[in-house]
Formats: sequence, structure tokens, C-alpha cells
Amino acid sequence: MNENINWGMIGTGDVTMKKSAPSFNKIDNSSLVGVMNRNMEKAITYAKQHGVPKVFETAEELINDPNINAIYIATPPSSHAEYAIRAMNAGKPVYVEKPMAATYSDCLSMNEVSNRTGVPLFVAYYRRSMDYFLKVRELLSENTIGKPVVCNSRFYRPPGPEDYEKENLPWRVVPEISGGGYFHDMGCHELDIMLYLFGDVKNIDGFGRNVGGLYTPEDTIVYSIEFENGLLYSGAWCFYCDEGAAIDTIEIVGESGSIEFSCFGFTPIELRNGDGKQEFPIAPPEHVQFPMISSVVEELMGKGSSPSKGESAAKINWMIEEILRRT
Repeated sequence: MNENINWGMIGTGDVTMKKSAPSFNKIDNSSLVGVMNRNMEKAITYAKQHGVPKVFETAEELINDPNINAIYIATPPSSHAEYAIRAMNAGKPVYVEKPMAATYSDCLSMNEVSNRTGVPLFVAYYRRSMDYFLKVRELLSENTIGKPVVCNSRFYRPPGPEDYEKENLPWRVVPEISGGGYFHDMGCHELDIMLYLFGDVKNIDGFGRNVGGLYTPEDTIVYSIEFENGLLYSGAWCFYCDEGAAIDTIEIVGESGSIEFSCFGFTPIELRNGDGKQEFPIAPPEHVQFPMISSVVEELMGKGSSPSKGESAAKINWMIEEILRRT
């Protein structure tokens, strides 16, 4: 790889504003040098606001620019596979937003191209690199609760005002764009961190229903998963509940204690065992994707390895489709 990773970014949506894009210029040997949006006016405005030197009219022009040697895809999932495959065929490593693609089939196609070309494919399951979740992993590895036996999670959130706008629904609940609904967009994070903590899945089952009728995809989901290591994990998600029922909690129960934390709220991690209760308050970084993007740059520079790649990320799409019985 070159001495500097020069990134070209396809898409300029909300996720890029603070979570990801600022990181590219704050990491050694990394720069964001070009952006593209289907709306040229938006791309120009974004470039001016964020100090990006070059704007491209098309993804093809950005991908083929000789000064760009890595591609960040920050579009909705329906176009992830198309752009990622184009970039890898052009020899450019890819960092793509989560979920990896709209469908598991698309994920397999992306991985096939990565394997055939030898071009790396990374996916933005950035919780794998965050100190908060690494602390949970550390507590498990230190045997603080003995052998993990069962894990339960609940995430309930009431609808937002935008969910009632029938003529202008958020793209995240338009399956043709997102691949599904809010569970695709948010549940994928928790499924991935569970996979990171506990390894491969042995059995999986679930149900999804649309209770509220505000949009087409499922707004209420329950599932159960058996991991190869014997852990049993159950989850319940609801995006149609009262404000007072809102919750975000994950509890891992072991033979000699328990660990409780959250997927999105970053509440203090609670460890309960024979030594009593300990709390570990760990705030997220200013740019939540900074640690993951750093790991990607390090791998591309031959100095390290990133924990989230196409092979593991594709499993999340498979899990979602199994839970929602779409296979």
C-alpha cells in the first residue's frame, strides 16, 4: 500500500457528519481526499464544510481516480454491493457501512469478489473496536463471572415523529433501500457484538411482526440463539412502544456472576459476582468509528489487523434473515 491512505467517500449522509468521516483526517497516514453524492450540490456543500479537496459527479470517477487508494461507502445498504464490487474490481480496498448489504446474497457476492481479487473488505461494525465493548470482552476473558450460561437482551423504543409521515418515511424503514427496517439498521450492531463475544452460532430461530402498521417492515422481533460454545442468548426488540417502556439492556449470566451493559446507551458496565458489584463507566469516543477506522488504516499499512471484515459481517445478514424467516 502507499505511504498514505487516500480515501474517497461515496455518500455524504448523517453517519458521516460526526460518527465516521472526521476520523479519516485525524488518523496518521490517512486523508479524506474526495467525496461523491448523487446530488452534486450536496456533495459540493459537504466538501466545503468539511475541507474535502475534490468532488466527483459519479462513483465511477471517484473509484478510478489514481490519487484515491481506498473507498468508504456511506450510502444506504441497497447500493453497498454495487459500489463495493466496483471498487474491489478496481483494486481499491473498501470500508463499507453496516449492515454490510441489503441481503445475505449480496454479502456473499461481495466476499466472492474480495476473495477472488485479494482486495480487503472491511465493514463498519465499529463496536468491536470501542473500549466500552472491549471491556465487556475483557471481563469475560478474565473469567470474572465464570462460564457464561445465558444472555438476555431487550431494546424497546417508541416511534419517532418521522415514523408517522406516511408520504415521507425514513429510508431505514423502506426495505427497497435499507433491506428491512430498524432491526436491520440497529439490531445488526447487537448481533455482531454477540458474535464477537461468543463466536459462531449453532442454532437460531425467531419471529418478526409489524404491530403498529406505521410502515412495512417488522417493528417487533424476538429471537433465540444457541452458540457453539453452549451459551443461550435471547433478544426482544420493539420499535412500537410507550415512552415509559423504553429500555436498552444486555445481561450475561455466568456460573458465578453477571455482566450488564447496553448496546446504544453506554450506561456504566455492571459486574456482579462474589466480590460484590463493580461499575465501569466508559464513554464513547467523540467519533465512534475512530477506533475501527484506525484499525483499518493500520491493516492497510501492514501494521495491524482490523476485527470487522466481510466474512464476519456477512454472518449478521444471515442471522437477521434467519430470525425473520426470510431464508
